[in-house]
Amino acid sequence: MQIDELDWIVVSMSKGNAERVRLPRIRSITPFPHCYGIKYQHVQLIHNSPSQNKDVEQTMEVRYMEPGNPYQMAVKQVQSVGRLLGLNEDTIEGLCKPRRELTVNFPVRMDDGRIRTFTGFRVQHNDARGPYKGGIRYHPKVNVDEVRALSMWMTWKCAVMGVPYGGAKGGVICNPKEMSKGELERMTRRFTSEIMLIIGPQKDIPAPDVYTDSQTMAWIMDTYSMSVGYPVPGVVTGKPLEIGGSKGRDEATSRGLMYVVQDAARLKKINLKKSTVAVQGFGNVGWHAARLLAEEAGCKIVALSDSSGGIFSKRGLDPYKVYEHKKKTGSVRNFKGSENITQEELLESDCTVLVPAALENVIGQDNAERITADIIAEGANGPTTPEADRIFYEKGTMVIPDILANAGGVTVSYFEWVQDLQFFFWSIEEIKQRLKDLMTRSFASVNGISNAQNVDLRTAAYLLALKAVLRASEARGLFP
Repeated sequence: MQIDELDWIVVSMSKGNAERVRLPRIRSITPFPHCYGIKYQHVQLIHNSPSQNKDVEQTMEVRYMEPGNPYQMAVKQVQSVGRLLGLNEDTIEGLCKPRRELTVNFPVRMDDGRIRTFTGFRVQHNDARGPYKGGIRYHPKVNVDEVRALSMWMTWKCAVMGVPYGGAKGGVICNPKEMSKGELERMTRRFTSEIMLIIGPQKDIPAPDVYTDSQTMAWIMDTYSMSVGYPVPGVVTGKPLEIGGSKGRDEATSRGLMYVVQDAARLKKINLKKSTVAVQGFGNVGWHAARLLAEEAGCKIVALSDSSGGIFSKRGLDPYKVYEHKKKTGSVRNFKGSENITQEELLESDCTVLVPAALENVIGQDNAERITADIIAEGANGPTTPEADRIFYEKGTMVIPDILANAGGVTVSYFEWVQDLQFFFWSIEEIKQRLKDLMTRSFASVNGISNAQNVDLRTAAYLLALKAVLRASEARGLFP
């Protein structure tokens, strides 16, 4: 006997003991080894057997979700859609497991002469549709499960957009805020040398992510180029324009998000010029999203936040002035004419459009009921849990999933890669129009599946993505 979620029997667990149970009663729980972030347990069940007129003990293997684990959430999403498609468990498992994982521990000389050892990851999920593609992030809380999840989401994102890439992701455990520019450069170059055996313009193309930028990509491109003996601009995207970067790349994720918000608003008959917007996260994606939704879509920005907290103003916030305030003070908080609020208060603030553009798992079962936005556009990867998705679907809240809402970044990265391979570069007008065409087409495709199958947009996007990857896998066959 096998089940897929322990909460069908046990609602919560603490230190290996069942705290709250449903029938049949649980006798004991014995830990099993981890398998890609999913914990397996042996559970002894006691149930009454009418035929034998006595209690019968039975041992079974179950699987449960650890709260906040993004890889488990990503697996759960694929399992749900895979079963909807009628896929067998072996196929679903193959879609969930990354093709390749590389963990490196490498030394870096710090400014004070110390030699520190850093840990980095590069996970390549699936390359059925083309070379691997995905960002590299620098953050003290980077872990392999997070990188696995992000690589998987990138696979589906590229498939939804029709971009011929597979998914990958990388990261280094560090705190870039406490490192000098020289230390970051040395760490980046050494990390590049450690993962060089699996990256390249035809194999795996990194890009910027959390706390990495165009300068980081320039260091990676230069390190790779020096190693092979000639310039290779196509080894990364998100580079400076001077060395093969693309116009429009800095704002691409946010511009793509704005286009699908406009599409969603038309569907829901919402006038964006009379709408309010709250943006959680004021990094590159959040800043440009706020700016574009205000400037080009005509929305009023009423709430913004960064890692230190948030601000709210019914009268509206000028993204440019908040940006300047953050540059001077290091935080959006205490901005003149606004009130300071918490991250939780921002998510639950009175707004038409909510843009979670920070980190994963910020919207869950505990706060979804209190979120009143009509449209949620996921600027971050994995901000909404499956439990929250169900609540929003029942409420009629439109959630534009991450694999569609923030796909503008990888789409313009693809444009940059194509330009680098051709050594022929496009105008900003061409890039904006091509991005709008792809985002609008993809939104229409996902919405069409949503209506036809009577499912939410996330499920529809996954149906589209999984089918595309499976068709590519089937066409290529199995080697040998």
